[in-house]
Amino acid sequence: MRERAVSGTSEGPAPAADLDRPVVTESEIDTSPRTEPPTRQPYRSVFTAAPLAMAVVDREGTVASANDALAALLGGSPDGLAGSVAADLVDLTSDARTWHAYREVLRGRQSRLRCTRRLKHPDGHSLWVQVTVAPLPAGDGVLMSVADISARRELQARLRHLQMHDPVTRLPNRTLFFERLSAALEAESYEQSGTGRIGLCYLDLDGFKAINDTLGHRVGDRLLAAVAERLTRCADEAGHTRPSIPLVARLGGDEFALLVEDSTGTEQLAELAESALRAVQDPFDISGQRLSVSASIGVVERHAAGTTPTALMQAADTTLYWAKADGKARWTLFDPERNAHRMTRQALASTLRPAIDRGEFRLEYQPLVGMEDDRLHGVEALIRWNHPQFGVLTPNRFIGLAEEDGSIVPLGRWVLRTACGQARRWQLDHPDEPPIFVSVNVAVRQVWDSDLVADVAETLAETGLAPHLLQLELTESAVMGSAGRPLQTLKALSDMGVRIAIDDFGTGYSNLAYLSRLPVSVLKLDGSFVRGFQYDDREAAARANPADEVVVEAMIQLAHRLGLTVTAECVETLAQASRLRRIGCDTGQGWLYSRPVSPDRISELLGGACPARPQKAGNP
Repeated sequence: MRERAVSGTSEGPAPAADLDRPVVTESEIDTSPRTEPPTRQPYRSVFTAAPLAMAVVDREGTVASANDALAALLGGSPDGLAGSVAADLVDLTSDARTWHAYREVLRGRQSRLRCTRRLKHPDGHSLWVQVTVAPLPAGDGVLMSVADISARRELQARLRHLQMHDPVTRLPNRTLFFERLSAALEAESYEQSGTGRIGLCYLDLDGFKAINDTLGHRVGDRLLAAVAERLTRCADEAGHTRPSIPLVARLGGDEFALLVEDSTGTEQLAELAESALRAVQDPFDISGQRLSVSASIGVVERHAAGTTPTALMQAADTTLYWAKADGKARWTLFDPERNAHRMTRQALASTLRPAIDRGEFRLEYQPLVGMEDDRLHGVEALIRWNHPQFGVLTPNRFIGLAEEDGSIVPLGRWVLRTACGQARRWQLDHPDEPPIFVSVNVAVRQVWDSDLVADVAETLAETGLAPHLLQLELTESAVMGSAGRPLQTLKALSDMGVRIAIDDFGTGYSNLAYLSRLPVSVLKLDGSFVRGFQYDDREAAARANPADEVVVEAMIQLAHRLGLTVTAECVETLAQASRLRRIGCDTGQGWLYSRPVSPDRISELLGGACPARPQKAGNP
């Protein structure tokens, strides 16, 4: 049985004795009249009148005495609190860690305990308190102080709400969104219950910038708030038939996110995305104006296990980009294969410029053969990238990237120098044979972003190659309609003696009349026309289009009248070559004659007729 200290007066326990003296048993009580030492009376007065709620707790954890502030805070009287179990009054037993620390303070093994607790007041309202427990001098138990921090907690909650919510739409902001996303991807969150899957609709408004710029930010903010209301309605409707309501957040600008925890699959995300698209597409009445926008949505749905917030958002951002690239006003589901291709493109783009300095590129050459004599007249230089990770890459894998980031300029210079140098070496190695020309592809960006005329002049001077043995190929769409600097560049190159060829002719403008005003000397017919010519087998011949032959013959005749020569690309069979020869085509290029080969193989072909060996269809 726990021993108590008792009072020697009819007025109840003597608080001063509890505060300043060790706990004693009834047999130790001195019943003779006595007075409290004068020095202790001020401390008793301070304890009783202090505004901070306090209680003296004995080593057994029982309240020996409490002041009026604690009684008012917890509801009751000081006398009523005396004898109570202190831990129960302030809920110190609700978690094992706090309970253990409290007992260590009672035993003198720990100097202090401070914790925050939410208490229930007898009148029904809740309050937050900060509890501090510290030993008293001379081993007289511990002093427990209780501070009401309800107002501070309420202020903190309001500040957190402001910090975690967007002031324009009142939706959760980016910070709160990522907090919820991170929590949803924690193992404890999805392993104990739910589907173990997560979904995200990442939405961006199409046409919002134009409205914001023309009508002002005030109208733009009202439009964003209206969009937020509609998306919230979509989420609420989706939550009626699902375990949880999707979280709608504004991530910034005109970007919104709908997070689906415990997703049931891509069908659920597709329905939510469709609903969001319809909601946004309906016109808005803002400030007396009828405004219309649409949305592009990237949709990602996957297992939560192994997924990180960063990975999920990267996938959503990529998919949103696809939705915009595919035409906007639509939703697009994340495609791992498409993403792998994008990642490959990024890897190539990031290593393209350094690869030039590392010497990872090489040139192969495809023969250009005279249709009348079957002799080698020239070669087209075709670049290859010996990538250390992806192997040998053909131009269609990286030229577009080089044009996007501007590395086509240094890469083009390297191709020009290498091809011209090689053509000059062939000429020197075979002095008894007519020299062959080399044809080099030129991108439009090389014309705009560099001094192509100066580059060509410098290269020809360094290599010693005659200008008429260099042919520059530009695509039809790049040449047709040329004006200003491109046209001046072409004329300057032509005046220098360099031949200009239009590559893939017949796929763009095909304006032969315009050709008379351009310094062009060669047309290269696109392979799609040649493939429609006669084939060796009946089945292939049945698929041929007779109209292709008529068109090609007309183009060749008109080109000759303009003083141009014609090269046919993708010549793959003897039947095609025979027909092209009969209608007057000057030069052929394709697998019938040779695939792109090394410089050494071109050296072997010089000095004799180019072998014409039918090979399987296709052309790199």
